[in-house]
Amino acid sequence: QVQLVESGGGLVQPGGSLRLSCKAPGSIYNLYFMGWFRQAPGMQRELVASITSITSGSSTHYADSVKGRFTISRDNAKNTVYLQMNSLKPEDTAVYYCQWGNDWGQGTQVTVSS
Repeated sequence: QVQLVESGGGLVQPGGSLRLSCKAPGSIYNLYFMGWFRQAPGMQRELVASITSITSGSSTHYADSVKGRFTISRDNAKNTVYLQMNSLKPEDTAVYYCQWGNDWGQGTQVTVSS
């Protein structure tokens, strides 16, 4: 069973920051497209940020709702992709999932509340 390990969620006040991590079990994952999705209660899962493979230049893309506040990045040596989330808003509250190649992480809860 493939294991993508997510970490970094939690409770934060509006305006705060969190950094999510998604670690893959091997360097081959650096050859795959990777995306961070989120799903709020009663809502569809949505793609918030993505990064292409290292062979495709690690290009990034963001949903309009997070552009300028979230940053996706990768550490190839650690087989890890990060999602830095700044200026968090209550509407960012959701379970966040990483999807790397054909695999999904277990999800991590992000709650933005005062």
